[in-house]
Amino acid sequence: MIRMFHVFKTFPNKIHALWDVNIHIKKGEFVFLVGPTGAGKTTFLKLIYRGMLPSKGQVIVDGVNLARLKTSLVPYLRREIGVVFQDFKLLYDRNVFENVAFSLRVVGTKNAIIRQEVNNILNIIGLYHKKNTNPHLLSGGEQQKLCIARAVVSHPLILLTDEPTGNLDPETSWDIMKLLFKINIWGTTVIMASHDKLMVDKAQKRVVRIERGEVASDTQKGIYS
Repeated sequence: MIRMFHVFKTFPNKIHALWDVNIHIKKGEFVFLVGPTGAGKTTFLKLIYRGMLPSKGQVIVDGVNLARLKTSLVPYLRREIGVVFQDFKLLYDRNVFENVAFSLRVVGTKNAIIRQEVNNILNIIGLYHKKNTNPHLLSGGEQQKLCIARAVVSHPLILLTDEPTGNLDPETSWDIMKLLFKINIWGTTVIMASHDKLMVDKAQKRVVRIERGEVASDTQKGIYS
């Protein structure tokens, strides 16, 4: 599903964000990406949805070499990849339903399908009763669930999440994790960057640790070392 071969990413200020990264993430895996701030986790995620290109090496997603992908085809790649950012990036001039529907409207999905898909995902995440509510009236956990709903309503192959539980209390964080586990069970490959040691240890999923841009460890059902 996702392969990186000798991937380097160096920025103009000569900071090496990633250094000779080699990794294979299989379809349907759940992978935690851990490591200190500035280790290269966010860069790792951005390379997968072609938010940037590597300075050297190959990033292969679902059999496609992203460096060779035509710019005109990048939007089609991103339709297969859901992304949940650290900041919510919600549309506060629209209600919950329209926030989720937006990602379907921009690709020309028919209204009947939009209603069906959005109502279905809102029911799954427990926000159907608030579909007419403005996002700023939701709790932090509800806003994060809304972000996840928006990212997966189109049934992507891959879900990338960058610190989705970072600002939440432990109970709400575990609710978010259970939602991500459910999405993973559907067959979606989930990669989650996290600093939450207790959460990572409790989940017992694959853990890839990045330090100074390099893969320092890669363990199945590992712990946040």
